[in-house]
Amino acid sequence: MFSAILIEKGEAGQTAAVTSLDEAQLPAGDVDIEVEYSTLNYKDALAITASSPVVRKFPMVPGIDLAGVVTDSTHADWKKGDRVVLNGWGVGETHWGGLSQRARLNGDWLVPLPAVFTARQAMAIGTAGYTAGLCVDALLSHGVTPDQGEVLVTGATGGVGSVAVALLAKAGFTVAAATGKASEADYLRQLGATTVIDRADLSGPGKPMQKERWAGVVDSVGSHTLANACAQTRYRGTVAACGLAQGMDFPASVAPFILRGVSLLGIDSVMAPAKPRLAAWERLARDLDVSALELIAEEITLADAVEAARRLLDGKVRGRIVVDVNR
Repeated sequence: MFSAILIEKGEAGQTAAVTSLDEAQLPAGDVDIEVEYSTLNYKDALAITASSPVVRKFPMVPGIDLAGVVTDSTHADWKKGDRVVLNGWGVGETHWGGLSQRARLNGDWLVPLPAVFTARQAMAIGTAGYTAGLCVDALLSHGVTPDQGEVLVTGATGGVGSVAVALLAKAGFTVAAATGKASEADYLRQLGATTVIDRADLSGPGKPMQKERWAGVVDSVGSHTLANACAQTRYRGTVAACGLAQGMDFPASVAPFILRGVSLLGIDSVMAPAKPRLAAWERLARDLDVSALELIAEEITLADAVEAARRLLDGKVRGRIVVDVNR
């Protein structure tokens, strides 16, 4: 038997609670994992609170991330004792996820846990940090360099934003961090931000073309924020878009793209193939100061996760929530 958060749907609606389950109930897969740590992401919070139709099958164990140890495998790439990380692939939506002491998964979804990280540190990074790694890799591969000027990170106190600030600063960039939490300015500067700006400067309707400022952008917010960031991006600059915290809409014009040659890159972390996944984790292992993870991460127990999901949706969380599933 093992413990997990189980989301069920009945006549009275959807419920989420810590439940005792039998390993025979685990879904199909070719790798069994003893989970050490998971995380609580925005998507997990939506699923647990039924705030959005994230869950596609019931019952469901949420948790789009996990780190742990292989206990059994029929997959050619993995053997008992291997330490692994999972991010995305629809777990927590269509396949039981990481907010559980046990998991059974498709071995193709796994990557090796970098030796420099503990399982807890890997989950302090999680999908959010891995997505930040994808964004930074995308900017660099499109030729954005520190000598070209400032880079902007929106939603900077969130999980993606926090890690993006740290990675970009490590890569030598001058980082401007946009946040609605003025009280977190010192936190962002500790991560490496040079400038902290009010998200209100970006979150309202703006002109299609604005004064050029950003050589590159990592945006996890969408909507007007993304539109304004594009309108302020310098000639032949690059914007990596990976989130929609403000909204899915994009109230912009084609002007920045056809008059300044701005590139807008969509960053998908859920179904990304193995090569960019491994590259992102290699960057994180090489460039992320593990001491920054102590600033970024808050640890909770599995039993705390349901309440923490509501707190996350209310905007009362800074950085990352790491879940110790075994306490």
